[in-house]
Amino acid sequence: MNYWNTLIKQYKTYIKIERGLAVNTIENYQRDLTKLIQYLQNSNDQTRPETITAAEIKDFIYHTSKTISPRSQARLISSLRGFFDYLIFEEYRKDNPTDFIESPNIGRKLPDTISKEEVDALLNAIDLSHPQGERNKIILETIYSCGLRVSETINLQLSDLFFKEGYIQVLGKGNKYRVVPIHKTTIQQLEFYIHEIRSKIDAKPEDSDIVFLNRRGKRLTRQMIFIILKKFSYQNKFKKEYWTTYFKTFFCHLSTKKRSRS
Repeated sequence: MNYWNTLIKQYKTYIKIERGLAVNTIENYQRDLTKLIQYLQNSNDQTRPETITAAEIKDFIYHTSKTISPRSQARLISSLRGFFDYLIFEEYRKDNPTDFIESPNIGRKLPDTISKEEVDALLNAIDLSHPQGERNKIILETIYSCGLRVSETINLQLSDLFFKEGYIQVLGKGNKYRVVPIHKTTIQQLEFYIHEIRSKIDAKPEDSDIVFLNRRGKRLTRQMIFIILKKFSYQNKFKKEYWTTYFKTFFCHLSTKKRSRS
């Protein structure tokens, strides 16, 4: 289990530096992850962090939940989810085995949307001193201003951009295309990204037409978009869980504008 401990140590460094979490919070996370290691050892399970399955995680949570409170169980799931998000971010694995595991209800209601001011605060908090920061901000601007789904964003193609006509074409649910109007400010931002940042990335052949790429020239994953939102929310100590509400906010603000005009 030394490999598990090595990755957990790296994760601790990451959440300390990148997210600025308190020492007690980091120690709680480590204790939760240590419980998983102990469970695997006691079960004589040699699975690795890259290959552990959702079923194995569910068995662990079921076993552990017998002796802890719902609040502790919720934190345990949060600790696991954060750790596997980190593994995705560092490209150790492609999926998060906790994605479909629900936390117990402990009486906290998540907000449905966030305000325009909070959207602006989130976007203004992004570090633009490196190309990935510029890309991330433009991704979130595009999602918000165009009302795109995550899947539509990561699959957006250069050949789907019709800037002169003022719209983009996105492949949505049911493999059906839909036409989405795009604001001139968002067009300017996308043009900047395409000409100044993306043009310097060696795109993989299979992703040569994809708009948003990672540093290795591959399209982003759904998990990466959520990780980007989580990162900026945690870094700036926003109280709302933006990654669960950001994608609904466009439609709320759009309907508000329509009502104000009527």
